[in-house]
Amino acid sequence: MIKIMKKMIKKIIGRHIISRIIFLLITISVVIDFPILSFSDEAGWNDKQLQKIDKTKNKFSFAVFGDTRDSEGRFEDLIKKLSRDDVVFAMDIGDLVTHGRKEEFIPLMRQIKELNKPFLAVAGNHDLINNEPTNYCEFFGRRYYSFYIGNSYFIIVDNSKKTALDEKQMSWLEEELRNSQKYKFRFVFMHIPLYDSRESKYTKGHSLNSLSFAKVLNDLFDKNRVTMLFASHIHGYFRGRWQKTPYIITGGGGAGLHGNDPENYFFHYIKVDVLDSIVRYSVQRLKD
Repeated sequence: MIKIMKKMIKKIIGRHIISRIIFLLITISVVIDFPILSFSDEAGWNDKQLQKIDKTKNKFSFAVFGDTRDSEGRFEDLIKKLSRDDVVFAMDIGDLVTHGRKEEFIPLMRQIKELNKPFLAVAGNHDLINNEPTNYCEFFGRRYYSFYIGNSYFIIVDNSKKTALDEKQMSWLEEELRNSQKYKFRFVFMHIPLYDSRESKYTKGHSLNSLSFAKVLNDLFDKNRVTMLFASHIHGYFRGRWQKTPYIITGGGGAGLHGNDPENYFFHYIKVDVLDSIVRYSVQRLKD
């Protein structure tokens, strides 16, 4: 098989060095079954993971983290720690890879398959290529989605372009928030925070490009009594309240930290314990 392919390549482009490179790539692909020249077969990953979650529990735990790209081994440590934790699923809220290229997603998928529980994802700005989530969608599926577990409702928003949501997603979000009122707890996940939590309360910075649209979302979340808004993008840990909406920024999943203050800048994930009447949030530190 390989000899035939080699002859075909040489016939087309001769003995040029390119033929040797292509032949080498094909050989590696055949020998170790590494999909160098094709997308992963894990299309629709998020939907497949959702099918594995027990939706009947009212008491359960889940993990949230973000900015796991370029982790220098810290993401591997995170996976190992989560495998020992009793969370029912893990949520990565964006910047899974560096440049949004398909060859970056392939080893990522191999890493997350090592986790012994469902792994869900949100698109981040680094997961875009040519400002589009083309390859993210090729692997993970829908850009925005929702699900429930017991008395809790989960809404995943795609604001990876840092701009206002398009009309279709905005209409969907409003409808989802209305649906969520039937549940005791409502959790919203997005990569880009409404505002830059390192500055004064409602300042534009490492956040959405438009303060006016951030205010629109903030008012919408207030109106629908969101239990917790999770974001990342800022590589660190911050917790507070925007108007009436509580938020947690968890960007300590492995990428280089954005500061030196040990109170805010450390590697971590958030463990969320959903109980009958309250929700508890605990910071789980990772190795530096």
